[in-house]
Amino acid sequence: MPDQQTAIIIHPALKGGAGARPPQARLDEAVGLAAAINLDVVAANVVTIAQPKPATLIGGGKVEEINTLLDSFDPRPDLVIIDGALSPVQHRNLEKIWNLKVVDRTALILEIFGERAQTAEGSLQVELAHLDYQRSRLVRSWTHLERQRGGAGFLGGPGERQIESDRRALSSKIVRLKKKLEEVTRTRTLQRARRKRAPHPVIALVGYTNAGKSTLFNRLTQSAVKAEDLLFATLDPTMRAIDLPSGIRIILSDTVGFISDLPTQLVAAFRATLEEVLEADLIIHVRDIAHEDTNAQRDDVIAVLKELGIDAEDERPVIEALNKIDLLDEDGRAAIEAIARASEADKPGAISAPVRLALSAETGEGVGDLRDLIEETLTAAHDTMVVIIPAADGAARAWLHQRAEIIDEAAREHELALTVRLSKKTQGQFFKSFPAARAEPIAEGARKTT
Repeated sequence: MPDQQTAIIIHPALKGGAGARPPQARLDEAVGLAAAINLDVVAANVVTIAQPKPATLIGGGKVEEINTLLDSFDPRPDLVIIDGALSPVQHRNLEKIWNLKVVDRTALILEIFGERAQTAEGSLQVELAHLDYQRSRLVRSWTHLERQRGGAGFLGGPGERQIESDRRALSSKIVRLKKKLEEVTRTRTLQRARRKRAPHPVIALVGYTNAGKSTLFNRLTQSAVKAEDLLFATLDPTMRAIDLPSGIRIILSDTVGFISDLPTQLVAAFRATLEEVLEADLIIHVRDIAHEDTNAQRDDVIAVLKELGIDAEDERPVIEALNKIDLLDEDGRAAIEAIARASEADKPGAISAPVRLALSAETGEGVGDLRDLIEETLTAAHDTMVVIIPAADGAARAWLHQRAEIIDEAAREHELALTVRLSKKTQGQFFKSFPAARAEPIAEGARKTT
């Protein structure tokens, strides 16, 4: 097993710069990102800069201070992580001055994604994002940082997946990867089209990384998707079919977590994956309500959704799952529960004014209420009607039992009368599939009891 690499992290904070998060919180997040790929962070500092320097980003004095800090360690750290974006010139100059590997925020996130991708599509997307990022800089390898592991990453030394230094070869590889990815994307598009034809609504879990999406996914589906207290523990999308208490079947989708300053290469590369959210009938935004930056994280998620095409004008319902209430003290918990109760007037909710629900995916508290709210939201626009089918038509009866909420069932001469609740979409599918069926108005007395 390779030795654990050591790193120092520098967060460059613009003097007087306004931001949703304080610099220390940004630095803490960068430390969490480094921990996600098992780096040993030996020092982490905020460096205030009056104005970004074109050559080195931070001033010459600070550059020398960091060099002195590096020399104070024995052995010297393996790399420096700059929690910001470096231009190719800044990248090259800092590596030359400090005489070690330098990784910026984009490269660090790409490295994490490179280690976590499990599916063929995820691996292709990450590799394409890597190559697109490196095309502008062609970072040389550092043989003294050699690590024997797979993946097209930044932290390893020369290996079987070393990025070619020749720009033409690099461009050729990008073209080949794009063709492969197009094939995989076509398959996913066909799968999505099949799901769209099916009557089962799709529910997408979205949220900031480490907000608890996978833990909630496991609670709702009784499955065992990887869920760890790590940034980007989940990368590849996972989908499961579950039945709500009334018998309605839904498809639940767990998506990759969002993060502030998500590299543009990754937003572009993972667009096909994130488009699962665009096809969803209901979006559940999972928030770590116990995190000190929960409001800033919410803003980041909404910004990424807007980039995908889901903005304040989008009419699909949105539920905010205020997760991790088990980590709050009594007063904090009471405040969050009050906020959730006050939002109930906004049903069915939207991205700008969601319905909120307090819960703990870890303990299970409130998860049952979430199931009920999902069902209530999905069936809000359903019509109650009496469907008449031939008594011998078992296929039509089975179809309704599988896809509709059955309120009552009564036998007539040669016919069955089923009082059901159906969405407009499901009604169209049913009557197209079973032309011998017909609908009758629901009796007034029955209407009052439903």
